[in-house]
Amino acid sequence: MNSREKLLKQLGIKHPVIQAPMAGVATPQLAAAVTNAGGLGSLGLGASSADQAREMIEQTQALTAGPFNVNVFCHQPALRNAGSEAAWLDHLAPLFAEAGIAPPSSLKEIYTSFIEDKKTQEVLLELKPTVVSFHFGLPAAEYLAALKEAGIYTMATATCSAEAAEIEAAGIDAIVAQGIEAGGHRGIFNTDATDECLSTAVLVRLLARQTTLPIIAAGGIMDGFAMKAALELGAAAVQFGTAFVLCPESSANNAYREALKSGRSAQTRLTKVLSGRPARGIVNRLITFGEEKNSPPTAGYPVTYDATKRLNAAASKLGNHEFAAQWAGQGAPLARELPAADLVALIMEEGRG
Repeated sequence: MNSREKLLKQLGIKHPVIQAPMAGVATPQLAAAVTNAGGLGSLGLGASSADQAREMIEQTQALTAGPFNVNVFCHQPALRNAGSEAAWLDHLAPLFAEAGIAPPSSLKEIYTSFIEDKKTQEVLLELKPTVVSFHFGLPAAEYLAALKEAGIYTMATATCSAEAAEIEAAGIDAIVAQGIEAGGHRGIFNTDATDECLSTAVLVRLLARQTTLPIIAAGGIMDGFAMKAALELGAAAVQFGTAFVLCPESSANNAYREALKSGRSAQTRLTKVLSGRPARGIVNRLITFGEEKNSPPTAGYPVTYDATKRLNAAASKLGNHEFAAQWAGQGAPLARELPAADLVALIMEEGRG
């Protein structure tokens, strides 16, 4: 049994297709549709409270009897700096004025890291989704042991060989190899470390030589042709994110969908401007403004995201969507607008060609 067959059997899925978690875009309906089509659907819980996590998991369990993945953010809690936060808000003041509101007097740490979120940890152990995956790092060894004891399969994102080695040493079951092409937040553990910006193909080949754990290729993969190539490079399965954003089951709003279907999708950028951590999205005025020469550093993650969300909420009421986080990978122009089940079927048909 090769690594792909072993992974499919362990996960209880038919196809080597994993829908990326995509916090804020993935829904129970999307996850269930992908699972029911033979892939592995996913929920992104990085921005959710324990109660919201419970509700999303239970909704998904009601829509499918099959396996699905829940993903959590294991970032280091924000290091607050009043000076840098004030400087960032001052820099954004012209954009807040354009949106018709004054900048907030202060910012909040809007997301609790999973490594500190005992309530959500308990919810996952209680509801026992088939898979729990980690982004930005790993939880404590004691919690990983508890997941294993509960029979829950684990995965974690690596952007380089060193992170993959850390994942393997922790006893995680599979590695999501995230290339620089990927949309959304880069899973790098330490944002102060040098990022080699490895492509998905190079990272998969490096890890195929380094580890016997199953490798899930992620980043820039939009169709079955790219999936086939990734599997030939040594991946056991492939994770698709941007490819599923245009599905009717996703919660992407109309402005996001229109941007993804337009020529703007051809220009994406990895930036800290939107959230305070490197993340790839469709280039807009907020990104270009925040990266102008002499711009101050962002306020850190997830504090910067608080400013972005407030700014976008006000501007969008005026029909201005230039300050939104429209996450997308480099393959964004290849996105298709299809129901999730049809997209999974098409990917598999292309992959057999």
